[in-house]
Amino acid sequence: MNLCELKGVQMRFPGPKGQVKRVLEDINLAVKVDEVLCLVGPNGSGKSTLLRILSGLLQPTKGEVRWHGEKLRGVNQSVSMVFQTFALVPWMTVEENVRMVLRARDLAEEEVREKAAAAIHKVGLEGFEEAFPRELSRGTKQRVGVARALAVDPEILVMDDPFSQVDALTGEALRQEILDIWSDADNNPSSVVLVSHRITEAVLMADRIAILGGTPSAIRTMVENPLPRPRDPRSAGFLRLVDQLHDIIASAELPDVQVSAPQPELADDVLEPLPHAHTADILGLLEFLDTQQGGNCDLFHVVTHTHVPFEKVLTIVKGAEMLELVDTPRRSVVLTALGKKFVAADMDARKDIWKAQLLELKLFRVVRDLIELHEGELKQDELQHELAVRLPMENLELTFGTLVAWGRFGELFAYREDRGVLTPE
Repeated sequence: MNLCELKGVQMRFPGPKGQVKRVLEDINLAVKVDEVLCLVGPNGSGKSTLLRILSGLLQPTKGEVRWHGEKLRGVNQSVSMVFQTFALVPWMTVEENVRMVLRARDLAEEEVREKAAAAIHKVGLEGFEEAFPRELSRGTKQRVGVARALAVDPEILVMDDPFSQVDALTGEALRQEILDIWSDADNNPSSVVLVSHRITEAVLMADRIAILGGTPSAIRTMVENPLPRPRDPRSAGFLRLVDQLHDIIASAELPDVQVSAPQPELADDVLEPLPHAHTADILGLLEFLDTQQGGNCDLFHVVTHTHVPFEKVLTIVKGAEMLELVDTPRRSVVLTALGKKFVAADMDARKDIWKAQLLELKLFRVVRDLIELHEGELKQDELQHELAVRLPMENLELTFGTLVAWGRFGELFAYREDRGVLTPE
């Protein structure tokens, strides 16, 4: 039985210069009774947007949301959200922050007090009722957010990456507490919908895991989690499922394409989107691979050894691969011959290699030509307009920042921030 369904949902947002940003495409998703559903995918894949559509906080551009079989109109009063950034009112005490959502529903003051006290008790916040958010740790702030969400007795508890702002031990405790609350059916949410950037978290908590990806984003696959509760992260079955999810995501984000013929030239108005990878992170990846036998390392060993989140490692690898400094056969990341030459070189030679590889990318050739066309001074807003027209689906600010950082390192151009112009190096 389904509590909530998204049918053919699309989401578009207005972009700069009249462009349209397509975020979600043909999303069909059901939230079942008595389940924990987890949404996993790269940054920018529309996970948070999807939660807000499910909650009725956003209306989809196309498609519909159905609640108990009926079309949802307006905000869903039976869904409650826990935010990543706590979203507490700083001048209110813990108790007042929880009572606030109850008063918004025009409940009698006695019922407000009772429900707030019960929610505070559920998450173990007795003794903190009179404390202000500034006096609380991050973990305690998130407990307040959970108590506030539970106070209204929701049928679905929606959580937008709720453990990313707390330390590892606190996150572990909060995850287990959420599962304990959910598993006690008496006056607790029937279902939980969770956004996560951690594969192990998804496997630990979820009954089903929806993997999003693409531009615009769609549900690539739905993975059932057959592991019985409570789950042991050290068990063979747990680790196998983690590997399976890693493989699905990696194969989507870093496809191992066999090239049998020359690739066609991009059309005149098409540029390659840039992965938003910092130059220093790409250099760090190359240095790390140089310490591995043959310059070769399993992608997930890179994550383990560098302590960098999986999603960020994917972005860094994509950046290095775009510059032809690494290759990604199957689950491996391997230094190419050029990558090995780069690592062995001094800094001046590295910059020369980097610059040559940038000029293999049409985006950087266009920027170079625009600088020349504008007699050696290309204004930031003029370049950003060009990017908005040619890369309408990309985050303009992040793309500009990445382009400038890569171009500066290769000494292809300089960016005069005080004047907002790009000039020849």
